[in-house]
Amino acid sequence: MQELKTKYGLVLEGGGMRGVFTCGVLDFLMDNNLYFPYTIGVSAGACNGLSYMSRQRGRAKFSNIDLLEKHRYIGLKHFIRKRNIMDFDLLFREFPESIIPYDYDTYFSNNNRFEMVTTNCLTGEAEYFEEKTDKNRLLDIVRASSSLPVMCPIAYVDNVPMLDGGICDSIPVERAIDNGYKQNVVVLTRNRGYRKEKKDIKIPSFVYRKYPAIREALGKRNALYNAQLDLVEQLEDEGKVIVIRPVAPVTVDRIEKDIQKLNNLYQHGYECANNRFKEIQSVLQ
Repeated sequence: MQELKTKYGLVLEGGGMRGVFTCGVLDFLMDNNLYFPYTIGVSAGACNGLSYMSRQRGRAKFSNIDLLEKHRYIGLKHFIRKRNIMDFDLLFREFPESIIPYDYDTYFSNNNRFEMVTTNCLTGEAEYFEEKTDKNRLLDIVRASSSLPVMCPIAYVDNVPMLDGGICDSIPVERAIDNGYKQNVVVLTRNRGYRKEKKDIKIPSFVYRKYPAIREALGKRNALYNAQLDLVEQLEDEGKVIVIRPVAPVTVDRIEKDIQKLNNLYQHGYECANNRFKEIQSVLQ
């Protein structure tokens, strides 16, 4: 197994089902025994990063594509029934426990660090968690990190209400730098040059009525995300990060159900990682 230089980290953006691009990237890294001393993931990046950290090559793809085709765990029927656009009971209970068992032993014994990002509903700020002993708390954290605003219920970590980490820190490269990892490989799920609409979003007062800090954070989300993309592109131009991203605009939606489109994006992620392999190799010890 090749370990990367101590101060190199791996940053995984979310993006819902666009995260199958990341699945392709991570499977390529595992196929080439490339593992980082520090990985940080947000939302879908946290979910897919868990399979990378447990060394279960292909598990994330199987969960995102094969099991979606079989179980159809995304859709309006789930939202009507459970106020959740995804069947979280299936995703975070049945999948890791019985359908496609998660290798907790390998994960817990992995000495490399893995952080997951959530958003605290009380403060409207990002929170960062590492968990290497308690599997129930681990699932609480990744569930919270993946709880899309409005489309998913509020989740709880240590009895604190949490939502998707992408609300406040979609691309946590600054977090990686603050942790001492000055150079990073960043996996994005949008092409270079992509930006959201610049204007703030007005969130109605009845949405998250008890959590005004979340309404404020959601209103500024687009501007924050665009600023993070600006930073990543600046760091890339300065040679301080290696960015693996789609080469063209992505047509896969956050809650995409088209299996062929998802397979194509997965393969594209694998190919994009392969195209940057020599650059990643250049930072090997």
